[in-house]
Formats: sequence, structure tokens, C-alpha cells
Amino acid sequence: MTWRQIAALERKLEQEQGAIRKDWGGRLPIALVFPNSYYLGMSSLAVQTLYRLWNARDDVVCERVFTDVTPPLALESGAPLDYFPVVAFSIAYEMDYFHVVGLLRAAGIPPRAADRDESHPLLLAGGPAVSANPEPLAPLLDAVVIGEVEPILTPLTDALRLLPQSRDAALTALSRIPGLYLPNLHVPHPPVLRRHLPDLDAFPTHTAILTPDTEFANRGLIEIARGCGRGCRFCLAGYVYRPPRRRSVENVLQQARALLERTDRLGLVSAAVSDYEEIDRLAVELRKMGARFSVSSMRVDPLSEPLLRALAESGVRTLTIAPEAGSERLRRTINKTQSEEDVLRAVEMAARYGFAQVKLYFMLGLPGEEEADGEALVALARACADRFPRRVTVNITPFVPKAHTPFQRAAQTPASIVGGRLHRIARALRRRGIAVKGESAAWAEVQGTLARGDRRLAEALLSVDRVTPGRWRRALAQTGLEAEELLGPRPEDAPLPWDFIVGGVEATYLAREARRAESLRTTPPCPPRGCTACGVCR
Repeated sequence: MTWRQIAALERKLEQEQGAIRKDWGGRLPIALVFPNSYYLGMSSLAVQTLYRLWNARDDVVCERVFTDVTPPLALESGAPLDYFPVVAFSIAYEMDYFHVVGLLRAAGIPPRAADRDESHPLLLAGGPAVSANPEPLAPLLDAVVIGEVEPILTPLTDALRLLPQSRDAALTALSRIPGLYLPNLHVPHPPVLRRHLPDLDAFPTHTAILTPDTEFANRGLIEIARGCGRGCRFCLAGYVYRPPRRRSVENVLQQARALLERTDRLGLVSAAVSDYEEIDRLAVELRKMGARFSVSSMRVDPLSEPLLRALAESGVRTLTIAPEAGSERLRRTINKTQSEEDVLRAVEMAARYGFAQVKLYFMLGLPGEEEADGEALVALARACADRFPRRVTVNITPFVPKAHTPFQRAAQTPASIVGGRLHRIARALRRRGIAVKGESAAWAEVQGTLARGDRRLAEALLSVDRVTPGRWRRALAQTGLEAEELLGPRPEDAPLPWDFIVGGVEATYLAREARRAESLRTTPPCPPRGCTACGVCR
């Protein structure tokens, strides 16, 4: 480690509030790795929460590692990654799989689990991407958390504490914990239970470290709910985090009071903040406490006016709405029940309350999408611009089918088609003065192969040198795989790489939802007290 690297790490720590530095003596050192930049990683509530919970134990020291420093060094101590007996990856996005491989190589850690021994760290992973389908990274990892970590965090950490005694002893203890997948211990492997936290109030989830160098600069984030019962058929979070659960208002306000001692800027986080049953009361109480707050996401069917007023009073300048599809027909296909009238009413309210910008999020390449749906998207965005006198921005993301959703067997629309539609839509909207930001359809295909691939993809991950869509396709071909096979439709009776994960939404329910999508039938949201329809609450 050079003096320049030490100085860079110290500068990061100096601008933070809440970082924890512990002596390693007698403690289990855990490297908490977000395989992307500090800016993105410190915006992650998962990283913030794990850091706080692990460091709350006197027998553990948890330090953070990001991709900004090469070779990878822990932010708190500057220790190299291979000094840690445990390396725990928090993986939110499939595209970060490439960074996982890069970090291991830069640290001198053999990427394949079969090539590691007692002298190497034990590699643990969790997070939405790898928890949904761990197979592309399975040959690299020693253990994967399937679902939510809080219910098993204590036995998991206790098992890791056995590492100084013996690696085999630690792996044996880990194998006995429901919700942990040890991909290289048993082949074929038994079913693995997806874990859910029943009572969110038992584990407060909020920002531990404030820093200006994140998307939410010096803003204290609080998770107010988890999961979503709306059932949008493309949404990974809406299915793997079922059943939807919410924190009590009292619990959220208690967390807010603690954060307000450090900052007056808060952020409420959930899949759909406006679906929180007591959002109006919560918004009013936070304003009484002097909080300026923003929200991660909102629905417009209906949109809470007290919430919108509180956001305007808090200085929020942008209202973000996600119609997802331009036409009513396509919204019925994806079970997005908000109407065009709902969207336009929200835009009119944003104009009335003085917001500076409206952002509209859409997807392209959805199952059943036609050219007319792109024209409907343009018409809806123009109608919003007619009602909003200031800036309107349209963000367009190519659809990627995800495991454990009703569209898990759907074909991914080819990049050539999605790219052509995006070009035509962007040209039409820019003529109207509407700003357009579109993600790459070619890169979406790379993500699509990783989202639904099996463990054969690990060799492709290890063989690709510099990642581009073209080089990735060649790496797949050299491994005996074809991108078109991974991106194509999956027959209803064909096994899926993630079939061994149980305790979530049942496959029969997902198949039924896919058929309802084809016939344009919507499904009502999860009832407040649960039911037995999808199998989770059973």
C-alpha cells in the first residue's frame, strides 16, 4: 500500500460521519464488499445495515471494500482483501459479477472455490441478484444467503467464528443453517429455503454512515417497508421479497429522531413509498420534526396529496413516476394498473406544487410489445409535457426477464428491435423538447444472460478479459454457450437453474400469472392480511 493510497482512504473517512474503526485483536475480521464504486455502495441500505449490525458485535470487526482502489484495500484499516478470513459480497446487480472476478484477481485470491484452501478467505455473497439466481457465480462462492439475511445473521456469524478453528468446521456449521446455499458442498444439492424477516421492527434499517459522496449526499435513509404486493409481472423485488411487510410509524419515527441529530435530510425507502398505509400521517409527523425528506418511489393510483405537499415543502425538485408502458393494453400485460388519467393527474399536481422536473420511467421490449406501444409511449410523454410547464425527462430501460417472476420463462426482445424502437421514440420526444435517457439494449442482453444462466457461465466470466457485449458473446461461445439460447424462451416444463430455491412464490402461481398476462388479465394486489394464492404466506 502506497502513501497516496493511504491518503485517499483517509480523505474518504474524514468526510464521513459514523465510520467505525476497531482493533482486530481477538475479533473476526469481515470484509464487506460492494463490487462497484464507493459512490454507489454507500447509497446501498444493505451495505449500511450489514456494516452496522456486524460492528455491533464485539467479537467482529467489519470493514468496507469498493472497486475504487486497486489493489482492493479496506477503507477503515487499509488492509488488503486477502488479509480477511471472510469476504462478504453484497451484490445488487448482475453486471457486478464481472467486478467480483476482477476484485478477486486483483487481490490474489483464486476465483474458483475448488482452488482455495485454509490459507484463503471464505467467500460469502448475498443481495437481490445472487439471491434470485446464484448459479452463474456458484463455482466461485463458498456460501450464498438466499433471501433476507437478518433472520440468520447471528447463526451465520457464529459459524464464521469457527474459521480460526477449521474451515471445514465453519462450512459444516454453515450447511446446517436454513437459507444458506453452499454450492460446492453437495452436488446435486438439496432444496434451499428462501428466508424472510417476519417483523421489520425487530431490525431497524437506516443509514449508518453519512457521506457527501453518494447519490443521497448526507441524507439519512430509512426503510419503511419491504416487498410489494402489487404484482407487477416483471419486478424481481415484488416477488422475491414477498410477503409485503411494513414498519410501524412509531418505529420509523424513532429511527428518524436518531438520524435528525446528525442531519435534517431524510429519505424514505421502499418498493412503493406511497403504498405505505399511514404515509400521510408519517409525512406530517416528519415535517413537524423539522425533517426535509424525499422518497425512493411512488405510485400514482392514487397519489397522496399530503405526501406530495410535504415533499414540495422539503425542497424536493423532481417528481418521479414509472408508468413502465405507454399503452393501457401493455400495462395490463405487466399488471401495472395505473391509468393514463392517474399519470396525468400526478403531473398536474406536480405543476401545482412547483416541482422543477417530472421524470417518467418506461421499459422497452416487454412481452407482447408492439410498435403501437412505442407510439403510445410518445403520446403519453407529450401529454405530460403539455400539462407540465417545466422540464420533463423520459428514462427508458430495456426489459430483462428475471428469475422468480411471471416472466422468468419469457424471451428477451432482441437488442436490434429494442434499439430501433428506442431510437424512434427518442427522436420523436426530443423534437418536442423532452429529454430522453436510454440504456443500452446490447448491455441489457449481457445482463439477461447473467440473470437466467446456470453455473456454466462462471467459466465465461473467468475467461473474458475486457468486458464488452461482443467480447462477452465470444466468451460464451468459447464456453459452449450461445447468447440466443440464454435469452430465448424457456418451455414451461423445462427445469430452471434456480428451481432448488423453495419457500417463495410457487412456480405454478408464476406460470398462471404468465398466462394471465397473455390474456390481458390483471391480478389484484396482495390482501393486507395475506392469503394462500401464491404460496408465500402458506
